[in-house]
Amino acid sequence: MDEQGQTLEQPSSEPAHATASQVFYHRFDLSQRIEHILLLTSFTTLGITGLAQKFIDSPISLFVIQALGGIESTRRIHHIAAFVLAWVSVYHVLAVLYRLTVLRVPLTMMPLIEDFKHLFDDLAYYFGFRKTRAYYGRYNYAEKVEYFAVVWGTIIMAITGFMMWNPLTTTQFLPGEVIPAAKAAHGAEAVLAVLAIIIWHTYHVHFKRFNRSMFTGKLSEQEMEEDHPAELELIETGNNWQRPPEDVIRRRQRTFLPVAAVLGLVFGAGIIAFVTIEPATAITTVTRGETASVFVPVTPTPRPTSAPTPTSEVSLSAGPNTWDGTYAELFSNRCGTCHVRTAVGGFSLATYQSALQGGISGPGIVPGNAQASKLVQVQEEGNHPGRLTAEELQAVIGWINAGAPEQ
Repeated sequence: MDEQGQTLEQPSSEPAHATASQVFYHRFDLSQRIEHILLLTSFTTLGITGLAQKFIDSPISLFVIQALGGIESTRRIHHIAAFVLAWVSVYHVLAVLYRLTVLRVPLTMMPLIEDFKHLFDDLAYYFGFRKTRAYYGRYNYAEKVEYFAVVWGTIIMAITGFMMWNPLTTTQFLPGEVIPAAKAAHGAEAVLAVLAIIIWHTYHVHFKRFNRSMFTGKLSEQEMEEDHPAELELIETGNNWQRPPEDVIRRRQRTFLPVAAVLGLVFGAGIIAFVTIEPATAITTVTRGETASVFVPVTPTPRPTSAPTPTSEVSLSAGPNTWDGTYAELFSNRCGTCHVRTAVGGFSLATYQSALQGGISGPGIVPGNAQASKLVQVQEEGNHPGRLTAEELQAVIGWINAGAPEQ
């Protein structure tokens, strides 16, 4: 962008610089040119990193992501560029308000009925019914359309970007369907914006004739005659905007600056909230479970060649009240998946000795003291995946309190 997006700053009535062959007129001040550079940089960064994520399967996208250090790094760069663009937008709003309320420059970027007349004059020129193009002022209708397209596009990208950046916060107030909808709108607007810059803006500003005014701050007299003849006429006749006296400016500043400070704080708080409001995800709230060993050494005790049927019933009165007589089969049936064929949490019930030893949480069976046995403690909590029935648990408690005989 050059003139588009940099509104309301009028040139002085005198040429900015003159040589023997050419006269230049001031068009943009230093702050506007810096603003444009920040806008150019952040928009370009957003376009590259955003489209690389949207079209992730494209070879060009893969190259960009790899060059930027991976997908996480690409997203981080995208977020930083969005943060910069947000601050540029805040500065632009405050700068426009300053020019309106303190300098009292006219609203030269606002659409007028005259713009439609200029459009018809240009159409007549292109179709050969008119010898000259329209008589533009400071901004023509195409520049105004592009400026408000940037304003509208920035608003859309900010809203949808917030939804995608903060999905948990968004879905506290809106249905979950808005997140994929925001993603679709964000991506489509990004494609539209990039194509508009590449096709429309680049051609008219850089290829058709390289307009350097947003980098140098001035236009030549010839460029003014071709692109802004009505503005040039106002300058030459002395009817253009004139800067107010310094004492008037200072008086207006005393009112404007406190208001601008409050607005800046409000906008700044909004931007900070934009990037920090998202609460912790559910992953950080899950209670840490048991840690299972990846490698479980084979115990000397032979293991069954086939897994017992989990739903089979074990008769507690079929054998003696011992490990070998009843409880080895009971634990294999109820707990075999996690604590016989494997040892989740380091606790194995494959052998009597391993059952006594227990796991990382403590001894599994303490002969003579059922309440100190980790197996009983876990079963009594009532939420273990492999639960004993109430009858089975009472039998196990009685066996342990009786000394937990093995044979």
